[in-house]
Amino acid sequence: MSTSIQEEKLAEKLQSVLTDKIVNSQIQYGELTIMVHPSDIVSVSKLLRDEPELGFDTLIDICGIDYSTYGENLAAKHGLGDKRFGVIYHLLSVSLNHRLRLRVVAENNEYPVVDSVTEIWPAADWFEREAFDLYGIVFDGHPDLRRLLTDYGFIGNPFRKDFPLTGYIEMRYDEDQKRVIYQPVTIEPREITPHVIREEYYGDCES
Repeated sequence: MSTSIQEEKLAEKLQSVLTDKIVNSQIQYGELTIMVHPSDIVSVSKLLRDEPELGFDTLIDICGIDYSTYGENLAAKHGLGDKRFGVIYHLLSVSLNHRLRLRVVAENNEYPVVDSVTEIWPAADWFEREAFDLYGIVFDGHPDLRRLLTDYGFIGNPFRKDFPLTGYIEMRYDEDQKRVIYQPVTIEPREITPHVIREEYYGDCES
């Protein structure tokens, strides 16, 4: 069975099980993506895992995303509206050998919150912590929502599109205090213009 036919059949099964919980769906890069409302993420996840026709028993990955630079055309194409932050779940059914990309977008751009799916797929634990750390997306109901990759004293969320390349704080060893301290970044923003050096007649051809 070709990939497109397989994905179309999966889309039909999902529509019959999830009905109006699906906001939109599309097949791209040989994989089906469905979008659901964030308030439905837990109930939809349970159906995806427990329905025999679907059987998505394995959570492969969760990633956050900042859509703020997508522009109007891409935002309209993906049904994002004016929402900034999304969460993408990559699911696999081992027994039925099909995959699904599940998307939700947080309602509040200032304080993005999505319900945790750790009770459905325990593997979500550190994935959700990573998205919280890098994007500031809060997963309500997570048993231990702490930063995962950055330091506990880190300020901001480094994968947000408006996060400065220099960051907000820097860490150094203070000789007087004999300990590591945090302080505001002392690096001054600068524009680096490459200095090109060529020989006087570089590129000339002699006949």
